[in-house]
Amino acid sequence: MKKINNTLYVTSKNAYLATEGNDVKVIIDKKCAGKVPLQNFEAIVTFGYAGISPGLMQKCLENRISVSFMSETGRLRGRVVGKPYGNVYLRKTQYGASIEPVLALQIASNFILGKIYNQRWIIERLTRDHGMQINVEKFKDVSSKLKLGLDAIESTDSVDKLRGIEGNLATEYFAIFDDMIINQKETFYYHGRNRRPPMDNVNALLSFAYSLLAAECSAALTSNGLDSYVGFMHVDRSGRESLALDLMEELRGVVADRFVLSLINKKMISEKDFEQKADGAVLLSESARKKFLSEWQKNKMKELMHPYLKEKIQWGLVPFIQSQLLARFLRGDIDEYPPFLWK
Repeated sequence: MKKINNTLYVTSKNAYLATEGNDVKVIIDKKCAGKVPLQNFEAIVTFGYAGISPGLMQKCLENRISVSFMSETGRLRGRVVGKPYGNVYLRKTQYGASIEPVLALQIASNFILGKIYNQRWIIERLTRDHGMQINVEKFKDVSSKLKLGLDAIESTDSVDKLRGIEGNLATEYFAIFDDMIINQKETFYYHGRNRRPPMDNVNALLSFAYSLLAAECSAALTSNGLDSYVGFMHVDRSGRESLALDLMEELRGVVADRFVLSLINKKMISEKDFEQKADGAVLLSESARKKFLSEWQKNKMKELMHPYLKEKIQWGLVPFIQSQLLARFLRGDIDEYPPFLWK
């Protein structure tokens, strides 16, 4: 089983990253703000603008440590990775599957089955755990619609129809997302998705979480020899990591949405953790990003029983394991790609 290492998050916009021996050195205002051993990390994610030294970049490439450059809102600007993993035969199989209608639909359907199944169980758990604080009938109604949606997904005959079903079910799920926010209602509310830039506190948190998850899915796919740009559900577009977005679908709810709701409902984050720009954009403050990322990393270390492998793994390994299972399916080692079904 792959060992999960830490991710080094650098949140200061003035940070410049360099190397000293086998350490990563963080330099702010020409002074060393800290040093950490490079061998402890599998990825570096920086929100700074000052950059990274060529020497450190070379060491990261040699040690297969990805470096992601993010905006203040968490949007990915670019990523540097080492030589591709795997072999050309796996990627050629992936490319062929992406343009073969029946096979592409089979894989895409399983991604979306996982997404809707997981969203439904988020609703069911909230109904069970917070029945006195929510409109149970409203939640049960949406849960029933998602359950019917699972049948519709399994019987659809094209990826275009699948996209339509997924869009309708996503509308149902997000119609009660505001009701899932149980505490701090006056500060945290969800009246619809907005991004680039996010215009309220909840969307700022969701955008940040989705960006981190997308980066982790991309790294997981690449490490298993797959091309993160060639997907089955999302349409190919220049510069778009369609397969990373595909994989991310089944994990959005259980990884990102639940995490954001937990931060709000447990009052781990509050109104003072946000900044509003002149254009109305709402961003996490630098201190809030540190808090968010610290909790995100802790969450990755928690254990669960993988529903397909029947083994205990850490949450941070879920994208890697699902990428591995997809690669195994494309190689013909298993009969079907098994989506991640959380309960």
